[in-house]
Amino acid sequence: MNIDLNCDLGEGVGNDEAIMPNITSANIACGFHAGDEHTMRKTLQLAKRFGVNVGAHPSWEDRENFGRKEMNVPPGKAEKLVAEQIQILAAIAKEEGVTLTHVKPHGALYNQSAKDIELANAIARAVKASSADLILVGLASSRSIEAGREMGLRVAAEGFPDRGYNADGSLMSRLLPGAIIESPEEVARHAIELVKTGKMDTLCLHGDHPNAAENAKLLRKVLEMNGIEVLRLT
Repeated sequence: MNIDLNCDLGEGVGNDEAIMPNITSANIACGFHAGDEHTMRKTLQLAKRFGVNVGAHPSWEDRENFGRKEMNVPPGKAEKLVAEQIQILAAIAKEEGVTLTHVKPHGALYNQSAKDIELANAIARAVKASSADLILVGLASSRSIEAGREMGLRVAAEGFPDRGYNADGSLMSRLLPGAIIESPEEVARHAIELVKTGKMDTLCLHGDHPNAAENAKLLRKVLEMNGIEVLRLT
């Protein structure tokens, strides 16, 4: 059994270098919810040094709310928004001698597209137009995964060890008790549960979590102790 371990990085939190050695994929903020050219370049260089996959982490244009406010944007505009962010990161990656492997939407864009098929289709179109070789990462059993498959893209079903779930498999609102799993030990336990469902290709840790670096280190160790090989998405 194997799993990819990804983390949302380049968001200006300052812990990227401590996290990077323990993950296999990095989702890099493209400037619309966090980051800028400098942070994108620095994160790409760091990922290259540690042999970590890199992917675009596009968001609604919402730096004020860190991309976590839901927005009502027409699918065509959403498609252009996502495509622009992929292109921004891809251009810098090319300069650094790095190839993007995946795209994973951020925050509210991610959660809305997990339920809204029109938005999910818009994101999948943007990904395919950027490169048909890119892997679309989305919430397991969501509209995002469905849209990617229908578009002929490779997809990676994702789980969140540091987040609580609703009964329908969606992520709990961050405003609710239990939505954020604080303890690294509990995060690791939850990760094993998610992997054992057999529905996950990748697990995500949030880089802005208070214990992000500790979570990554312990989770990598616990996964391997349980016979789960941590491998990059291919």
